[in-house]
Amino acid sequence: MAFSNPSLLSSSCSVYSRLNPLLFSTKRRRRISLSRSHFIRFRSSHFSTVAGMGDSGVFTSPEVAKSFDFTAEERIYKWWESQGYFKPNFERGSDTFVIPMPPPNVTGSLHMGHAMFVTLEDIMVRYHRMKGRPTLWLPGTDHAGIATQLVVERMLAAEGIKRVDLGREEFTKRVWEWKEKYGGTITNQIKRLGASCDWTRERFTLDTQLSRAVVEAFVKLHEKGLIYQGSYMVNWSPNLQTAVSDLEVEYSEEPGALYHIKYRVAGGSRDDFLTIATTRPETLFGDTAVAVHPEDERYSKYIGQQAIVPMTYGRHVPIISDKYVDKDFGTGVLKISPGHDHNDYLLARKLGLPILNVMNKDGTLNEIAGLYSGLDRFEARKKLWSELEETGLAVKKVAHTLRVPRSQRGGEIIEPLVSKQWFVTMEPLAEKALQAVEKGELTIMPERFEKIYNHWLSNIKDWCISRQLWWGHRIPVWYIVGKDCEEDYIVASCTDEALEKARQKYGQNVEIYQDPDVLDTWFSSALWPFSTLGWPDVSAKDFKEFYPTSVLETGHDILFFWVARMVMMGIEFTGKVPFSNIYLHGLIRDSQGRKMSKTLGNVIDPLDTIKEYGTDALRFSLSLGTPGQDLNLSTERLNSNKAFTNKLWNAGKFVLQNLPPQSDLSACKAMQEFKFDTEESLFKLPLPECWVVSKLHMLIDAVTASYDKFFFGDVAREIYDFFWADFADWYIEASKSRLYQSGGDSTASVAQAVLLYVFENILKLLHPFMPFVTEELWQSLPNREEALIVSAWPVTSLPRQTDSIKKFENLQALTRAIRNARAEYSVEPARRISASIVANSDVIQYISKEREVLALLSRLDLLNVSFTQSPPGDANQSVHLVASEGLEAYLPLADMVDISSEVERISKRLAKMQTEYDGLMARLSSPSFVEKAPEDIVRGVQEKAAEAEEKLTLTRNRLSFLQSTAMVSN
Repeated sequence: MAFSNPSLLSSSCSVYSRLNPLLFSTKRRRRISLSRSHFIRFRSSHFSTVAGMGDSGVFTSPEVAKSFDFTAEERIYKWWESQGYFKPNFERGSDTFVIPMPPPNVTGSLHMGHAMFVTLEDIMVRYHRMKGRPTLWLPGTDHAGIATQLVVERMLAAEGIKRVDLGREEFTKRVWEWKEKYGGTITNQIKRLGASCDWTRERFTLDTQLSRAVVEAFVKLHEKGLIYQGSYMVNWSPNLQTAVSDLEVEYSEEPGALYHIKYRVAGGSRDDFLTIATTRPETLFGDTAVAVHPEDERYSKYIGQQAIVPMTYGRHVPIISDKYVDKDFGTGVLKISPGHDHNDYLLARKLGLPILNVMNKDGTLNEIAGLYSGLDRFEARKKLWSELEETGLAVKKVAHTLRVPRSQRGGEIIEPLVSKQWFVTMEPLAEKALQAVEKGELTIMPERFEKIYNHWLSNIKDWCISRQLWWGHRIPVWYIVGKDCEEDYIVASCTDEALEKARQKYGQNVEIYQDPDVLDTWFSSALWPFSTLGWPDVSAKDFKEFYPTSVLETGHDILFFWVARMVMMGIEFTGKVPFSNIYLHGLIRDSQGRKMSKTLGNVIDPLDTIKEYGTDALRFSLSLGTPGQDLNLSTERLNSNKAFTNKLWNAGKFVLQNLPPQSDLSACKAMQEFKFDTEESLFKLPLPECWVVSKLHMLIDAVTASYDKFFFGDVAREIYDFFWADFADWYIEASKSRLYQSGGDSTASVAQAVLLYVFENILKLLHPFMPFVTEELWQSLPNREEALIVSAWPVTSLPRQTDSIKKFENLQALTRAIRNARAEYSVEPARRISASIVANSDVIQYISKEREVLALLSRLDLLNVSFTQSPPGDANQSVHLVASEGLEAYLPLADMVDISSEVERISKRLAKMQTEYDGLMARLSSPSFVEKAPEDIVRGVQEKAAEAEEKLTLTRNRLSFLQSTAMVSN
């Protein structure tokens, strides 16, 4: 492949110094030294073709800096943004790639969940941008009705002010002031993660345009008869005094009690009673029936009779039978309080039972509770139980673990309550969303979530969309003064339109007032993919160019509450599925797999992590997960990937320091002439160069395929393995034999060209994951005419030579075998040893050509390395190695160790090992140990003895070999 820029290796190549000559080399290359000021002046000329690269001080070369400076990340980010790189560019293509960012709450502060979605979405965006697609990542924030109102209410409470004292208009004004002051916090933190969003298109769910879309959606759904008002069971927050969505309710296991209470049977004797077990006795005032299982013989005689509800002055409720009752839970008798329990509510509707609400909106009991009216629900529970004990109706109170529903925002216990709300009929909308997946118009990753998606939509319930708040989108419904709210109301886009409609129907003197409630935050979020692009104006430029979007990426925990609703609303209002792919990530957990929480003290702060490890290390760590699976994050993993960043930096330093100097025009020209995009040019390369380029070409294909399949963890691992194992550990080391040998510049040129070619492509492949360090390194390479962020993705299907790969793998196997032998015999690292390489003529031909590489990597004495087809004469005094089939080596033992000293050392070691082995066998020979010790202890000793015996055998063999060699030598 030719270099991406024809002038990449022109005469303006930078100045580099020569490092690390081979220890066995007899001649050193001339060292070139320049002052730092000379270097910096020259280096800046490379950046003259790209705005901001010259005198801006944005970038630092590895030749100047010891390691990558994390503080440079913000400078690089601002430079990208200032150059307009985050905006869609149609110059290289028209096939758009669009991701609508999941809007974080405007009250939010960065956590690892944000870091996860930013990392994954930015990987997708940067990849497709480099592929030449006009790429739009559209950012924004959510007004977060409950969360934001709660924050401001607490702020006001600190000043001694209540929301109701201010009034709606003034309170809303205060919230807007808070938003303007603090609302940008989460946005700036997301930028710190490297998010390459088009911030010029940033949206807020209460923006004028998005608010217009919300009203339009409500009106259209109402016109189709899909929005209605009614009294139904909801999750009620007594402190906030609003309904909350299922998503905003968190369940926790907490200690509680199960209260056993007598319900006397009307008309029966004192012995005729049913004992019910309940966790919430205060709700008995709302009982409308007592139920038993129809096959429960204990209570069959009471079915059809009446039970007396305790403490209600003799109120009777029917005793009924239903298979819903669990005979084995508690006493097998169920009190039905349909106004205060979701399951009871559904059962009551099925059976036609009345529904009683005994609770006020603030969590106190109402007049139905009689003497308990006005008491807080938990105070009423204590008082009621005390009086039940006094009257003899309390049977017992036993400890019981409760599954308690708590408000995600305020932490209070949520109360199931029947309340008048606005709802959306979901079944017709869900049907189209199901068909989208069935027809293949929408793909969910991982695939297993399709079943969950289908199950939820197939059993969907109507959606409560009203909230009793002041902050949010006001419901576009107006009522007629003096008329029944349920029967007489106007739905309109604004007050003027509502008044006009009301006058047409009720006359010119009619008075109207708007519904005080606001819409559920998720209602506006459900419109996000298209409202942010200009809908309902379908002629808007952005809507026409970027809708439908490409991918929706988010956590799997909001598949129902947000993702599925976006699919339904997108199809309903635009006639198109809003995105073609859904990518779901898992949760971030600590190193032990536990959910992060302040209680456990295991929360990892992304901003603190960035300061210590760098953004690139954090991003790379988060990218290694599997779609839909939770990811355990540890400091060990972060440290490892920080080391990866440093390794990358040092590799860049090595490449730069070993390119030809500016003054060496012939060397620059010679290096430039190497091309790697044809089989002919590839096959002409020496073995190590052909191997590493072939492996790179294979990597480009594999990585590109994995990117396209959204297998980002595979991409990260493949690049990591190639860079570290193939490029850094093998090729860079092998290249030193070219760069520092005395055979002239021709051998150095090929290594220089390959080093630069492979390294620049590694930077391209890795950039979506680690954008900062890769851009910094890219800018330090000679003649960068464009930023890495907008550079072209590597070409796929380039040639590779599989035969060369196999041959170099043989060379690797031989090197490893020699290295292992050196380690086994504790040969000093600096000591050069002799070797006889034995193989057939074909193998010898290509191995011997790379004798300098072999000698360098294996620390052999280059002048005493021989290649033969038969074992050497001193084979019986040599360590024999079999590297692979048909490739062997003989290492003279005398070259490696002082034989007599080694015999003495190993003899002492053998004696010590024998003593340890005898001790283990003595324990195993003792009946008292074998019969009395725990089985796992005995098994452990047996395993240690077997291992010790194996080591003894190996050590005896080595000693025997050394002794025989010593005898031959003598």
